Amino acid sequence: MHRRLFVPGAIAASLVLAIPASAADFAPGAPSIGDPYYPASGNGGYDVTHYDLRLKYQPSTDLLEGTATILATPTQNLSRFNLDLGLKALEVRVNGRKAAFKASGAQELEITPAVPLPKNRPVSVVVRYAGKPSEVKIDGWTAWHRTPDGGVAANQPESAAWWFPSNDHPLDKATFDVSVSVPDGTQAISNGVLLSQSSRLGWTRYTWRSDKPQATYLATLAVGRFDLTTDTTANGLPVVNAYSKDLGANAGSARASVERTVEVAEWLEEVFGPYPFNALGGYVPNVRSGYALETQTRPFYSPRQFASGSNVSVVVHELAHQWYGDSVSVDNWKDIWISEGFARYSQWLWSEREGEGTAQELADWVYASHAEDDPFWTVRPGDPGAENQFHLAVYDRGAMTLQMLRNEVGDDAFFRILKGWPTERAYGNAKVADFVAYAERISGRQLDGLFDTWLYQPSKPAAAPAPSASASARTAPAAPVSPPKSWAKIAATNTIHDHGHGGCCSGCCSHGTGRG
Repeated sequence: MHRRLFVPGAIAASLVLAIPASAADFAPGAPSIGDPYYPASGNGGYDVTHYDLRLKYQPSTDLLEGTATILATPTQNLSRFNLDLGLKALEVRVNGRKAAFKASGAQELEITPAVPLPKNRPVSVVVRYAGKPSEVKIDGWTAWHRTPDGGVAANQPESAAWWFPSNDHPLDKATFDVSVSVPDGTQAISNGVLLSQSSRLGWTRYTWRSDKPQATYLATLAVGRFDLTTDTTANGLPVVNAYSKDLGANAGSARASVERTVEVAEWLEEVFGPYPFNALGGYVPNVRSGYALETQTRPFYSPRQFASGSNVSVVVHELAHQWYGDSVSVDNWKDIWISEGFARYSQWLWSEREGEGTAQELADWVYASHAEDDPFWTVRPGDPGAENQFHLAVYDRGAMTLQMLRNEVGDDAFFRILKGWPTERAYGNAKVADFVAYAERISGRQLDGLFDTWLYQPSKPAAAPAPSASASARTAPAAPVSPPKSWAKIAATNTIHDHGHGGCCSGCCSHGTGRG
């Protein structure tokens, strides 16, 4: 028989450990993540690791019913926190206990848990909600596309609030399980791998998994009647492409473009390194918009992208984003160049591959196409401002910046930079300054002047020399008399910059606000 010896000091210490921090130590999380371009986006005080979405959608009425289970970790002692949601919340539970909640502002769901949440201790949040996404307007616009046979969520910089509660900013990426029940004969398309499909009592449930960190705006949902093509890549990745059955005259050109997804991705692996995700594909729903968007693993394409025939260039653009923009995401939206400038330059590299004009020839053409007094040159791709976030200059001047970098450091260092960056920064976030520092480290050159000239000065730069120019002949090349052969197809993708947010009529514009 053993007697337990109680030491007074030990008892006191254990009592101290058992006493929770005082209420004064807990505070509400910020109602914004702090992005200067979108001050209402995202929230502070916690970090999400996983979203489990269980949904039911009725196309005939546009009614979406959902239960979202969110796994997160507080980054401070939380007395209250916010989620971004435009639909109506019906019940909220935190760690299994009912929580108080209320809607505020345009998209804030304020949640007060029954017990305050200590820093660094994982929590579960369950939100039951419902509504008609097409009737939800946030700041006067909607990211939800109604289609003749369903609905689509695909937009940039925001789309999540129309179909699930989230911390809606690229700084807080998470993995996703999306399970959607739809009427038999209708399909539900989302990101990643299709884990299961089952039917019961007139409804079919599709369950998708995206197992690498994913920004909330890159999560997508498309419900409708689709023709599907499926395959696997040489490396075993599942490929799913989906086309609305009612694309009309655009059906053939859409398929002829998107069905080259695997070929394009294999080529991009040569340029950027291994493909970073668990699935591949694309989808073309019957929407009235004109844009495309890099929704992770399965880009969204508006039918109008193929109105003038097949266009593989737009597929190149959206797939390039899987490395630049999706795997390596912006830190804040002012860093959009590290996404869009590289996706545009990928189109130029594809042109080189196809023998339809080199990147240098395309850079020369773009440079010559904009006079010195063209407002194009007043936009600073490195920090364009919220009103110019998707301006053509971010894409074209942004791509010219990369050509100037290539000329400065040479092909060997340049392509080591392009391939090394998405490997070193995989599944994270980055600022423009981070890329500049990386390019300097890999090339061994000081490059701040080059990047300042091309990304930040609101004026037309003096033309950089082509690679063959001598140091004593740094003069502007003669203006090209005609565009490279690839230019028409590249220019046709400019509508990927026209999102339905900030200047376009909702549902009429291109890439995510919509942009891509």
